[in-house]
Amino acid sequence: MISVEGLTKKYGRNVAVDDLSFSVENGILFAFLGTNGAGKSTTISCMTTLLAFNSGRITINDKEVGRRDGEIRSDIGIVFQQSLLDPRLTVKDVIAEPLKSFGYEGDVNERVGELMDLVGLKPEQKDRFPGAFSGGQRQRIGLARALATNPDIIVLDEPVSALDVSIQADVINLLEELKLKLGLSYLFVAHDLSVIRHTSDRVAVMYLGKFVETGDVEHVFDNPQHPYTQALLSAVPIPDPDVERNRKRVVLKGDLPSPTDDSPGCAFRSRCPLYLTLSDEQRRRCDGETPMLVASDQGVDHANACHYR
Repeated sequence: MISVEGLTKKYGRNVAVDDLSFSVENGILFAFLGTNGAGKSTTISCMTTLLAFNSGRITINDKEVGRRDGEIRSDIGIVFQQSLLDPRLTVKDVIAEPLKSFGYEGDVNERVGELMDLVGLKPEQKDRFPGAFSGGQRQRIGLARALATNPDIIVLDEPVSALDVSIQADVINLLEELKLKLGLSYLFVAHDLSVIRHTSDRVAVMYLGKFVETGDVEHVFDNPQHPYTQALLSAVPIPDPDVERNRKRVVLKGDLPSPTDDSPGCAFRSRCPLYLTLSDEQRRRCDGETPMLVASDQGVDHANACHYR
């Protein structure tokens, strides 16, 4: 469905995305995990033709991004953190906008009603304005808009983080239902690790524009290998108070390296707790050799970019 090879995006000397390569299969929810500044949103912006990139190759349904963007845009729907709905337009106009942009030849009014029904909204409310709807309903309107052109891929950039927990569950359940019903693939960006674990099939952990760990979501969450992933997951609260009280939290210290620093070596070493335990010889390898993603030798979908894991 999606193939990315050597994707690089720079802002001046700052490297936001650094030589990424990966693929996403049909019907998969592929999640990007990492803190602010890791490069998650920049990556998906390049993939959705919203942002030009410096080098690399992206193909979606065998169509190359940058050469056939007009065709690719109808293959991808986008749902943002807070649906960007024009308050001056009715819900009908909001959902119908992509249909008109791509020259839909059917009955627009009927199609809007179908899409509203698909996402759990009442079609008779199509003449209302977005301000008359709750936050969860506005996300459903945004999802209906994203589905308007029958895309194969939906990009979800923090789609539930601004919602109450109970509403989050409703939206997540809807996304899962639509994935099965329509055969969709999802690209998912979120900070909530429990949401990622519950919804995702595969996950990629990003740090300063690179993947440091990738794989099946269960393998990554149950057996995190990279020290950065271990630190992220150690922050997730555990509902068992006895386990929560006695478990060890990994606290990262040290300064973030500059995004303009393109010298070799592991970019995480200035904050890595494992680095502090290594011998001088081992540290020299971390300082001078950039670690690559290496697949697990256990025959499972799991790889990490650490010399000593």
